[in-house]
Amino acid sequence: MAATGTGVCAAGFSLVLRRDIFPATVRPKHSVSASVTNRVVESDILSEQEQRHRGPIVWDKGHFEKKNSIEKTRGNESQNGDLSLRDYLQLSRELITRSDGGPPRWFSPLECGARLKDSPLLLFLPGIDGVGLGLTLHHERLGKIFDIWCLHIPVMDRTPFTDLVKLVESTVRSEYCRSPNRPIYLLIQLHLFGKSQLQTLIPFSAMLPQQFRAGLPYMLSLMTGIPSRLVVATMEKRLPLEQTVEELSKGAVAFSSYLSVLAEVLTVETLLWKLNILKSAAASANSRLHAVKAQTLILTSGQDQLLPSREEGERLHQMLPKCEIRTFNESGHALFLEDGFDLVTILMGASFYRRGRNRDYVFDYLPPSPSQFRKIYEPHRWTEVATNPVMLSTLESGKVVRGLAGIPSEGPVLLVGYHMMLGLELVPLVSRFWIERNILLRGIAHPMMFTRLRDGLLPELSSFDTYKMMGAVPVSASNFFKLFSTKSHVLLYPGGMREALHRKGEEYKLFWPEQSEFVRMAARFGAKIIPFGAVGEDDIGQLLLDYDDLKKIPYFKDSIEELTDETVKLRSNAEGEIANQAVHLPIILPKLPGRFYFYFGKVIETEERKHELKSRDKADELYSEVKNEVERCIAYLKDKRENDPYRKIFSRLSYQATHGFDSEVPTFDI
Repeated sequence: MAATGTGVCAAGFSLVLRRDIFPATVRPKHSVSASVTNRVVESDILSEQEQRHRGPIVWDKGHFEKKNSIEKTRGNESQNGDLSLRDYLQLSRELITRSDGGPPRWFSPLECGARLKDSPLLLFLPGIDGVGLGLTLHHERLGKIFDIWCLHIPVMDRTPFTDLVKLVESTVRSEYCRSPNRPIYLLIQLHLFGKSQLQTLIPFSAMLPQQFRAGLPYMLSLMTGIPSRLVVATMEKRLPLEQTVEELSKGAVAFSSYLSVLAEVLTVETLLWKLNILKSAAASANSRLHAVKAQTLILTSGQDQLLPSREEGERLHQMLPKCEIRTFNESGHALFLEDGFDLVTILMGASFYRRGRNRDYVFDYLPPSPSQFRKIYEPHRWTEVATNPVMLSTLESGKVVRGLAGIPSEGPVLLVGYHMMLGLELVPLVSRFWIERNILLRGIAHPMMFTRLRDGLLPELSSFDTYKMMGAVPVSASNFFKLFSTKSHVLLYPGGMREALHRKGEEYKLFWPEQSEFVRMAARFGAKIIPFGAVGEDDIGQLLLDYDDLKKIPYFKDSIEELTDETVKLRSNAEGEIANQAVHLPIILPKLPGRFYFYFGKVIETEERKHELKSRDKADELYSEVKNEVERCIAYLKDKRENDPYRKIFSRLSYQATHGFDSEVPTFDI
């Protein structure tokens, strides 16, 4: 089953409900739009077998009687339309009350617009609750890029585990036969038991006196951390005291109401059945892990009080051959209920989303929304605050202005520049383009950000998720071609790793290859080329030990060799300095932050020179012109920054303290 698609495993489970999910006993009052799904099934018309093979039931939000009342109680809780934890409790209560004892069935909980063309199928398999609503807070965003089917197992259902497996297996097989090139994702709220506290509940529940059995749901809910999440979510809103007390009171009422219904429905017998099903599932899964060959992404919580999520995640990471792991250290058991947790962003950062048999870093990429960008940018904002970058660009007339007005809005555009030590310029550069001009720079990156030859000393791939979320792609001629064909703004550093890991005395020196291939590719699409220089690395740090120093020390020499062996090789046929791509981490002595400076030269047009630049000689001439212009931009900045009265951080802070911390700090005269 897993071999037919991509697996996403979450070690832990979440109990989430939303207003657009309805029990199968509620028959649709009107037909559902075909844009939602082309496989609409009404449960009271088709047989169980027909439902399983025809597709999911679509429950439209217009059928939920309490939808309007819940909307009114929510008020202005969320600007983005996301439900709160209180809503989850209210809707859980309603769904549990209405739930029938029918067989397990697939449903499609979509409320968003049309999906992307060729969207993959996402099959969501629930945890111990069986409701199938664990992705509720993510339905809207996931529904734009996936065809989502969720498995619903009614509370009173007694379908054996083997039959549940057959249901999922038959669905995967039939969908694979129908569309062999369409990826199938299995998103599993996984419990492999291990040393879980759930183990103790089986004998404990059986021995518990009848009068105390109604307290089991309370115990389980406390272990999941739901009550504390209610408090935390309310406090994080930073409302006035009176509103905070009111919110906490409403949350307590909702939680109490939810538990009272849960206690009525989730009898000890039902709980024991579910726990034994879980135990059988864990034993079955553990015995078959060796056969899983599919690409797998494991999401674990660092503060899970109910399940050993972190330990289980690490164990699976070691056992599964095509496995990556992402750990959320501050998250609890109900990972998908965590504020700020965005599953789509995680999938994009891990380069885990694809719509065809093979992953396409260009066509499968989805840019972040404004809210996503803010979440991505906030942890790195200190870089821009510390360096307060000066951006200069050149207008069509040749006039140099402050800001990015000289950058064309429409692509394809190729920005070619100098790579500072360790790529320190990337955060302020990419963020300024996004904030000031709403332009996404698609960076051409080293393959080490995306893959490994083997595990070892290199940082985890998750360390580079931010770059991938912001559109970075591994360097290749095909990716270059695709980016230009989609009229993207492409960011290229011809000097690559050699330039970003330069030695002492090599600051602002270009290490470009002899080949002019990027010029020929840009000309093929009539792309605009913008040379640029970046200056300031020497204002924030001093290179203490470089590659030449480190390789003389046995310990570091061995580490460099091991790191380099783990990395995909580039320019293996190149000679000289540019071929030296040894991977190492130089030792840098920090300084009080100075300032970063960027200068974007005049746009070089290639549209009218397509035929001419097919000639390698002419392409080489333009290549030299671009390189010389980058060097000119660097020289200009190095000279002009000497006259910047706000080059030092204290002078900038003094200015901002007087004029406001959001004010633009002046610089040298242009």
